[in-house]
Amino acid sequence: MPGSASSGFRGVISLGGAALPVYGFLARLPAALCPIGTLLLVNERAGIGDAGTVAAALWLGQALGGPVIGRLADRRGHRPVLLAACTANAVVLLALVAAVLGGLPLAAQLTLAVATGLTVPQVGPLARARWARLAGDDKALVGAALSFDTTLDEVAFMVGPALAGILAVTLHPTAALVLAAALILTFGTLFALHRTAPGPTGTATAARSGVRLWSPGLALLSAMAVLQGAAWSSANTGVNALAESAGSPGAAGLVWSAMAVTSSIAGFVTVARPGTADLTVRLRRTIAVQALLTLPLLAVSSLWGAAFAVAGIGLMVAPHLIALFGLVERVGPAQRMGEVMTMVGSGLIIGQALGAAAAGPLARAYGYGAAFTMSCGAAAAAAVLALSVAGRGSLARK
Repeated sequence: MPGSASSGFRGVISLGGAALPVYGFLARLPAALCPIGTLLLVNERAGIGDAGTVAAALWLGQALGGPVIGRLADRRGHRPVLLAACTANAVVLLALVAAVLGGLPLAAQLTLAVATGLTVPQVGPLARARWARLAGDDKALVGAALSFDTTLDEVAFMVGPALAGILAVTLHPTAALVLAAALILTFGTLFALHRTAPGPTGTATAARSGVRLWSPGLALLSAMAVLQGAAWSSANTGVNALAESAGSPGAAGLVWSAMAVTSSIAGFVTVARPGTADLTVRLRRTIAVQALLTLPLLAVSSLWGAAFAVAGIGLMVAPHLIALFGLVERVGPAQRMGEVMTMVGSGLIIGQALGAAAAGPLARAYGYGAAFTMSCGAAAAAAVLALSVAGRGSLARK
């Protein structure tokens, strides 16, 4: 039946086989393990101040390195670039663990954290570029494939923090980072070597022929990605501040995972029942509804209340990201799709870093409510931008 769950999922799996999403999921799990794993390890050794600084350095490296890796993957093919990045990332990540355990100066830890971020293989964005290429000109199949892959991201970012916390409690704070290195070496390599890995697209020649990377539509989508990242990050900061004020700092991860649970469910529903609305319409609707769902944060006064609030927000997170990356595929040049996907992904990371950097001091000075207010403001700004500017013309296929 058209639009059924079976036809949607079956069509996507038929593109590359059942192993491809398994490799892609396990290879991107380190991206969810590393930030919280780094925070837990450095916090245990040197305190939360240094932990936040080192984690921010890792985020910065990832935001800067992502578009570079995407561009190289377009030019030289996914296989050699991913193989090199996976090996380098695992080695530098283990070096970061050794530096923290060995008590090396903060400057050395920051350098290794930036290097770890720079070498993150960008499996998620490159997987989306790969799915778009495999689906070809079938718009419905492209949409289903990108929806499925974006939902895998949400599941990974639900499992990753919870797994890092469990490993820290049951084994050691280093366990999450060691596991991340092993996963990226094993499954990153399998993802790189999979038969669907595209070769060079001739980007250098295409660029000289006038294929531009940036367009007004892509700039608009990137700006919305930054605002959305800031909204989620400042909400996360508020949850952590609330948990700390309640005397249960360890509960913050469990509270935040409520968003990932509802987002993952919404994502799979979107794959199964994508609807007929245009992607631009879906983007505007999901961002607007998400901004409204953020408002209950202003009334939160307990961890249970925070859990219900972030779970409500999660209902629109995956549908919003699915529409966002669907439009990225529409407006970006096919010859540079890996670079385009990583650039917008970096926008989300930059927004998260900026949100955490601003919301942290606000929460310390004025309480968790200030961080939640910032989250509402960023979500509202994204909604205003989407509703006022993101018309059909600005996001038309180039």
